[in-house]
Amino acid sequence: MPEYKYRAQDQNGKIVKGRSEAADESALHKRFHDEGLTLLDATPVVKRVALRPLKKAQLADFARQLGTLTKAGVSLVKSLEIIAHDESIDSYQRDIFLKLRDRIVQGVALSNVMDELEPAFPPLFIFMIRASETTGNLDDAAMRLAEHYTDENELEQQVKSSLTYPKILSVLIVIVVAILFGYVLPQFEEIFADMPKLPLPTVILMAISDFVATKWYIILIVAALLVIFGKIFLRLPAIKYQLDKIKTKSKWGKLTKVIYSARFARTLSSLYAGGIAIYNCIDIAKSTIGNAYIEAQFDEVLKKIAGGSSISDSIKNIDGFVVKLPASIKIGEETGQLSTMLESVANDLDFYSRQAIKKLTAYIEPVMIVIMAVIVGFVIIAVIQPIYNSYSTIGSGV
Repeated sequence: MPEYKYRAQDQNGKIVKGRSEAADESALHKRFHDEGLTLLDATPVVKRVALRPLKKAQLADFARQLGTLTKAGVSLVKSLEIIAHDESIDSYQRDIFLKLRDRIVQGVALSNVMDELEPAFPPLFIFMIRASETTGNLDDAAMRLAEHYTDENELEQQVKSSLTYPKILSVLIVIVVAILFGYVLPQFEEIFADMPKLPLPTVILMAISDFVATKWYIILIVAALLVIFGKIFLRLPAIKYQLDKIKTKSKWGKLTKVIYSARFARTLSSLYAGGIAIYNCIDIAKSTIGNAYIEAQFDEVLKKIAGGSSISDSIKNIDGFVVKLPASIKIGEETGQLSTMLESVANDLDFYSRQAIKKLTAYIEPVMIVIMAVIVGFVIIAVIQPIYNSYSTIGSGV
């Protein structure tokens, strides 16, 4: 229930201050009257929460519970109350859901409260809820959102799990290199010191080993600085734009295009099925693609849509989408089954995107193994070569 900061007066004229929960201000008045107090004023307590985006799994779970409860005839306020007191959610989610409830009690629309809590709820979620408030099908919209974010979360988790093995290999490479250069190779320093002339690979190797063994702290500092400034550098719009452009034109461009097309199709399908105007659908869906280069091309697309062009004609020249996307949308427009066709192509592209992710990770794994093999091979050659040369010299002298 909402919490109020109140000021009341007892029968002796003494002022009493404090905080109390009540369904609304009228309920607070009645309670104080029953206790022999006169409520002078009451102000809702606004809980300050450091806002951050809710995760896709959290959005899916919230939408599913909201849709189930409202479909069962439970009021919106009571539904939010039930969801907020679910023991499985964390304190941040609880604060967000209680804030929704408190503001709705004050007469604010659910979509407007979500807008106030930006960036906790994404634009897609807000627009779908706003459209449902107009049509009166909040339960259907919530269930559609639950399905959408469940699919998004599954794809996101698949990406993370697919990259687990490459990440482990990366860590192993770092550990192996650190042990070789920091501990193993210094053991050969005395042996190599007695040799008159060392091969170039050995000289380079021992120089690196000496630096790692004695100046390891510099490496840690440089690595930390690279991570910090690298993240800042990669967030610069111009740099992000160029990197995203490279993604669509690289060797794996066809695979990434499938992933971007799937994201766009899925979001567009959810929005259009929710009864949102097509211009707004396109405007929101572009921000979910995750590629600045493709998103920048939508300025022209939106102009064409506003001018009366079809969706298929407007997006067919976008560099970054597979040909199947505008072709499938065109069929939906011609048959009058755009909503069905969007859902169909979204499902197809979701499947292909999962296959694309598997292919991407299939490429990464052997590359990581080759890198490790090259490093270890170089070390072995650089160590064995001078020893072999010294034995050859002794053998020729005999």
